Amino acid sequence: MSLSYAELESFYEGLVTQARSQGAICAITSGMACVNLGVSETTKDCDLLCSPDSASKLLSVLGKTALHGHLPKYRGNLTPPLDHRWLRGGWTSHFVWLPEDSGVYLDIFGVAPRGSSPWEPDIQGFYAGPHTVAEMKRTNRERDWPFVTALGARMIETGDERGWLHVYDERLLAAFADTARQVAALCKQRPVLELAAHKDPRLRPALRAEMEYWHELDRVRLLVYEKAVRRYMVEVRNSRLSPHSGLPEQHDLRVRLATRHLPLNPLRDYGVSRMISEARDALAQLVQPALMAWLPDVVEHFKLFRP
Repeated sequence: MSLSYAELESFYEGLVTQARSQGAICAITSGMACVNLGVSETTKDCDLLCSPDSASKLLSVLGKTALHGHLPKYRGNLTPPLDHRWLRGGWTSHFVWLPEDSGVYLDIFGVAPRGSSPWEPDIQGFYAGPHTVAEMKRTNRERDWPFVTALGARMIETGDERGWLHVYDERLLAAFADTARQVAALCKQRPVLELAAHKDPRLRPALRAEMEYWHELDRVRLLVYEKAVRRYMVEVRNSRLSPHSGLPEQHDLRVRLATRHLPLNPLRDYGVSRMISEARDALAQLVQPALMAWLPDVVEHFKLFRP
């Protein structure tokens, strides 16, 4: 039986309440956070940020959180265990409440993808702050990008100048020089804002190049994790664990297999500099060479994955 969005919202907020009551640090992010912030109307699943050190506490709460008589299970053979070691390395754990057509899914992150600063200080109620959510939305999926700009605009409205780092609409950026108080600092973080400040006609293609850069970064990052998970996926599939096994049995199996077959931090092993270099090389095949000069320094967005 499918749930209404209001029912899903109540269910996931209740889960966060229970987890926090046990000392877990967690917050709802991504699509549901966009709905809460008023930049989206609905979403089908829940993404949750969880401090890696809180993984065991959250797992304990999940194991007791039933929905219509069903307890959650790990979803699919790709899913790593909800364990601080793999959460810290950028992996995401996926869960589902049966039956699967109910649409009740939960994805748990330990590290906010592309996060340039800790997400914990920006928590607002049940939800991650808009700065964190906007950075997480810089994916290789076109449908995510309108939310990035909408979140940036919302931040600017509330007086948070970091919002200018997320706006990809040249019409909104027309007000940058006249409105922003920290023009120089923001331009240093995001060079394309200098074009906006001077009403430079190169702004539109430069914005598109910056978006494509984030697309390429996400594409390379995902390829790194997809390659790293292959052996583990095969071992989970071959384990032939009973479909009736509960979450504790599923978890114990995945921890054993991950210990042998799943790298803790694939992106660190691969090299952040290498990922960035490959993304820039790919972008150079798509945009005019002169536009490369307006790309941001993205190292800070992956600093947790550096040695």
